[in-house]
Amino acid sequence: MFDAPVETWYLWIGLAVASTAALGVAVTLPRTPPPDATGAAHTVDVVAASGHAATGVHPLSVDAVRIGPYRIWLREDGPVGSATGHATFAYGPMTPVQRGTALRDVLRGAPPEAVFGSTGSFRRAAASARDRTPEWRSRDELTVRRVSWEGVNVTLVG
Repeated sequence: MFDAPVETWYLWIGLAVASTAALGVAVTLPRTPPPDATGAAHTVDVVAASGHAATGVHPLSVDAVRIGPYRIWLREDGPVGSATGHATFAYGPMTPVQRGTALRDVLRGAPPEAVFGSTGSFRRAAASARDRTPEWRSRDELTVRRVSWEGVNVTLVG
C-alpha cells in the first residue's frame, strides 16, 4: 500500500545516484596494503638506542622513502595509485642524510674528525640536515649510523 511504484522516475534517479556513489567508493579503495615502515623504524631505533657507536642496514623494497627527524614514510607506486606507510621513531631526533654532503661520508663509515674540522661544524651540519623539509627519494636500503665525537651524539639515517 505504501510502496513506490516501479515506474516512478525519481526512484530510478535515486537508484542511479546510489549505484554511482557505491562504485566511486569501490574504485577508490586501495588494492594493495601500504608498505610496512615499522621494520625500518625499528632498525633506526635499535641503532639510536645503542650506548656506543653502531651501524645498521635495513633493505627496502619500495619505490620511494622520505626520512624526517621523527618519522619515516615509505611509498609504493602501483598501476592505479600509490600506497604510503609511515612510522614514528621511538628515539629522536634522527639526522636525515642527503647524497653529496659531508654527512653522507660519515654515514658511509668515514670518521667525523676526518670529514669535519671541528665538533662545532659537525653539530651545525647535523642541525641543518634536521631542519630540511623531507623529500621523497628512491633507495634500495636504509643505512643508520650512530656517531659520538667529543660530546656530539648524532644518529645519521640515509
